[in-house]
Amino acid sequence: MGTERGDEAGSRPAHPGSDLGRRVLRRREELGLTREDVATRARLSSGYLEYVESQAGVVSMEALMAVADALETTVSALLGAGTEQPQGKGPLARSPVLEELSLPECREKLSSGGIGRVVFSTADAEGPEAVPVNFRLVGDAIVFRTAAGGALAGTVGSDVAFEVDRVDEARSEGWSILVRGVAEPVIEPEEQQHLRETAGPLAWAGGERDTWVRIPIGRTTGRRIRSGL
Repeated sequence: MGTERGDEAGSRPAHPGSDLGRRVLRRREELGLTREDVATRARLSSGYLEYVESQAGVVSMEALMAVADALETTVSALLGAGTEQPQGKGPLARSPVLEELSLPECREKLSSGGIGRVVFSTADAEGPEAVPVNFRLVGDAIVFRTAAGGALAGTVGSDVAFEVDRVDEARSEGWSILVRGVAEPVIEPEEQQHLRETAGPLAWAGGERDTWVRIPIGRTTGRRIRSGL
């Protein structure tokens, strides 16, 4: 067992700015880890990890490398490198294995919410459209909010698909989930109020987005690619 690293460790400070803490928190939640889990992996105190997630002060490079390793990612990813480029430019995983995800596994990955894409057809479009949305899994349905009268609001009553994926550039691994179903309106005032009070999903696009839509997850498939070694 090594000693715990503290906030004095290392001589090359990394300034977290306004985004590092959110990326650390988001990655931890994606892996389903508690703050204590990550602190143990990184040999940091849970209090110091809370400090990192709160974006306060300066984080040493040694501590940042330990956190990245504990979160199975890279320092560059935590600092936001490559956010303007498509994912998937990493090298091929060693002995890659492609496998199906079970419905419980799909539910687990969907449960943290995030960003996915709604795929649908419209009468005046030249083929299918795909629109990114912030979503949550509520019960047995994907739920998102949109603007009244917009293209996504027009999907209510139609067959749609919902896709979400995650790529781990550092490990050349990833997964994708596809949900097919009929878009349904959330019209009960009590249910809408409950969604508002439980913080989400909040639309990054902003503006007035008071139309709530859900997609049942009954027809759900998923795949995962991982290293076989």
